Amino acid sequence: MKNDSITIKGRGAQVNTESRFIKQHLVTEHIEGLDEPLELDEKTQLFYEYPKKIINKVDSPDLIGFSMNPYQGCEHGCIYCYARNTHQYWGYSAGIDWEQKIIIKPNAPELLEKEFMNKNWESSPIMFSGNTDCYQPVERKMMITRRMLEVCLKFKNPVSMITKNALILRDIDILKEMANLRLAHVAISITSLDEDLRLKMEPRTATAKNRLKVIEKLSSAGIPVTVMAAPLIPGLNSHEVTEIIKAAADHGASGAGFTIVRLNGALGDIFTDWIRKSYPDRADKVLNQIKECHGGTLNDSRFGTRMRGEGNIAESIRQLFISAKKKYMSGRERFEYDLSLFERPNTDKQLSLF
Repeated sequence: MKNDSITIKGRGAQVNTESRFIKQHLVTEHIEGLDEPLELDEKTQLFYEYPKKIINKVDSPDLIGFSMNPYQGCEHGCIYCYARNTHQYWGYSAGIDWEQKIIIKPNAPELLEKEFMNKNWESSPIMFSGNTDCYQPVERKMMITRRMLEVCLKFKNPVSMITKNALILRDIDILKEMANLRLAHVAISITSLDEDLRLKMEPRTATAKNRLKVIEKLSSAGIPVTVMAAPLIPGLNSHEVTEIIKAAADHGASGAGFTIVRLNGALGDIFTDWIRKSYPDRADKVLNQIKECHGGTLNDSRFGTRMRGEGNIAESIRQLFISAKKKYMSGRERFEYDLSLFERPNTDKQLSLF
């Protein structure tokens, strides 16, 4: 008998979808010879990986620059996360595995310094993180993100950060020093001011109230902050865009951005399972409206439209965003990085003597 209630507490996904990169799958084996899906628990497992490089060139025309990810997988468990699909490359599922099997890259700070020391590196903003949240729970113990920030400050290379975790305030000392040099910009993601929805959709993240406090504290310290109302899900949280931007502006945010949800790859099955269990009364409406924003399908990989959608619903969301941003953030300073400060400590100074 199918159980349509959420049973795995503290997790977003309630299923482990199959990975297209592996042929074998674990199941629970019964004496009777019947196979059923493997029973899932709530424990988080940590794995160590030692990559050869940490800076990734972003080739997508929708995005620019570079990114770096000290972790793979994310315990925050956001049900809509587009990056879930990348966990399949490691032989894991984009479902529960994404939240439970976290890959740590302890040598990331050393790799970053090595790449900065390469004479071919030219100063350019690097994003923490294009794939997973660099301030997810394990960062409290590992402190890899903080050590990478220290490297960026040492070389005076600009960074941008996006997070939904209040742990970023731990590093406000480094960020403040970098911001004074126009080397740091932070985006705080807020998807809903409704705590019940937030708890179901992003189970291990900071509350919206705490994220607004983060915006206020960062802004008060002189660190430029943008709010990302992302992703907006029609029929679920898209109506909140005006409230989110107003609340962020009231707490000091100087800019705002948004995206519309897209459910590529395994994410379509994971999200569909979640919304049918969490909101069965509106599941069909939400899924159909998402499809309407993406040419009739949940999956949208088209550059230029995949992040903003198309059609009447997507346009009404865009107009709400534009109106709210104009009303609550008009005239606020636009941030620009200073790319002229980059230097290779000691090496550049020694060479200048000759």
